[in-house]
Amino acid sequence: MRLVGPSGEQVGIVPLAKALELAQEYDLDLVEVAANARPPVCKLMDYGKFKYESAMKAREARKNQAHTVIKEMKLRPKIDPHDYDTKKGHVVRFLKQGDKVKITIMFRGREQSRPELGYRLLQRLAEDVQDLGFVESNPKQDGRNMIMVLGPHKKKTEAMAEARQAQEARKAEAKANPGRSQNPAEAEAPAEEPAEA
Repeated sequence: MRLVGPSGEQVGIVPLAKALELAQEYDLDLVEVAANARPPVCKLMDYGKFKYESAMKAREARKNQAHTVIKEMKLRPKIDPHDYDTKKGHVVRFLKQGDKVKITIMFRGREQSRPELGYRLLQRLAEDVQDLGFVESNPKQDGRNMIMVLGPHKKKTEAMAEARQAQEARKAEAKANPGRSQNPAEAEAPAEEPAEA
């Protein structure tokens, strides 16, 4: 077998007995790195430490991995302007977080005969959030519902990194100004003076 030393140096091609002897001498484990190579490659290392480090690397990779999530927002064709603004705010938040948003317009009763109302509402919403997202799937009728999917311009990983930076900046500011109130309204309100008797 081809043997690699504990600090990565090439020992050369040695028999198994000699490799095991060297492993005992260094008080390390003999680990097969490349079984399919001719001859097989083995390395002298602390196997427990190696497993721990590889588990930590995998954990770090999972932490930075982004899962694409599809959020859903349901609307009605006769939605009130204030309700529309609230729902639009949720869509904006989802897109800023890097998530896709599935917008569903639910038609009931006679509303089903007027699908153009739902189509116009979806177009209006798409125009309102066009700086954060784009129409990934155009509006289409699906039974009693009309569905459109919006995708974010920003990738989920970018949005996560920005959120992490903003959180670190807030923490740094809180450390720099420990006596200041977190609520800006409280900080600006002048203290009331006690009334004289």
